[in-house]
Amino acid sequence: MASIPLKKKADPASFLGQWSMFFRQFVKHPGMIGSVIPSSPALVNSMLDRVDWQRTRLFVEYGPGVGTFTRPILERMHPDATLLAIDLNLDFVAWLEAQIDDPRLRVVNGSAADVRRFIAESGHLQADYILSGIPFSTLPDGVGEFICAETQRAIRPGGEFLVYQYSAYVRRLLTGQFSEVVERVEWRNIPPCRMFRAMKSESLAQAA
Repeated sequence: MASIPLKKKADPASFLGQWSMFFRQFVKHPGMIGSVIPSSPALVNSMLDRVDWQRTRLFVEYGPGVGTFTRPILERMHPDATLLAIDLNLDFVAWLEAQIDDPRLRVVNGSAADVRRFIAESGHLQADYILSGIPFSTLPDGVGEFICAETQRAIRPGGEFLVYQYSAYVRRLLTGQFSEVVERVEWRNIPPCRMFRAMKSESLAQAA
């Protein structure tokens, strides 16, 4: 599949800068970041390998951080697709905009709770896939439930919500919104990470 190359390739200096930024933001906002260690390549591959990239035209990422998933998504994505990255942290938004120059990437500062508004502003109706590493267990009461409900409405019938977490807390939220939820564990990550695929039934009509 053809792809658009990213502006900056990985080198030792950029890796050090990425880890430094990630660690600083973890110290400042520990409740917004699931782990002090960025996700491993094994976890990234496990989460993304089952995506139907040929069919995907809008992929949404919640909490992209320093782009641990963002870059691999862009490498896999169709040339005509869009990646909408939503982050509450302005430092991460600025980092991504400075580090990645790809016309398919749209980075916005805001909450995942407003995903449907951001999708509409990007010129789309619904997402094919939404990926999240937001630590749902640390969110204020009711926020996780609301985000999952809005996410279900934002995904097209047949689409999926892909979630990676370090606890099983989110399972209850997903099963209340999606027709099928599949859970696996990626042991090649520090710490081992739970991976959820929450699928929206093909038979469900687009939500109003």
